[in-house]
Amino acid sequence: MKLFIDGDAFPNLLKPIVLRAIKKQEIRTYVIANKKINIGEDKNISYMIVDQGADEADNKIVEMIEDNDLVITADIPLADRTITKNAHAIDHRGAMYTQDNIKQYLAMRNLMQDIRDSGEMTKGPAAFGVKDAQQFANSLNAFFQKYK
Repeated sequence: MKLFIDGDAFPNLLKPIVLRAIKKQEIRTYVIANKKINIGEDKNISYMIVDQGADEADNKIVEMIEDNDLVITADIPLADRTITKNAHAIDHRGAMYTQDNIKQYLAMRNLMQDIRDSGEMTKGPAAFGVKDAQQFANSLNAFFQKYK
């Protein structure tokens, strides 16, 4: 199993949590983004900067993942592509994307995008906070207990 981090918009509060998990699990990790992202140093972490573009990091992750790898991302289309490749995905707030729920997440995302595209003003997600980081840590720990 390998860990892939979609580095674009990765919350700073999650960096120490993920670094501890990488060290504890000794899991090969790839941080992929279109700009420099640093979650810390460890022999198991590789940083990759891809070309600028909306889906360049996503495409690289999908190209590299294999069965049972884990992707950390808030990008629902990337999570959908990850699940399609028989890998796992978790968002920044600790929600696990699965075969059972990914199409629901994708449909809601697309609906909200259509509403915004029609000119409606919508609220974005609530500000990311310590409670969200704790929920993520709990979910990540539960994932490793179950799958590693």
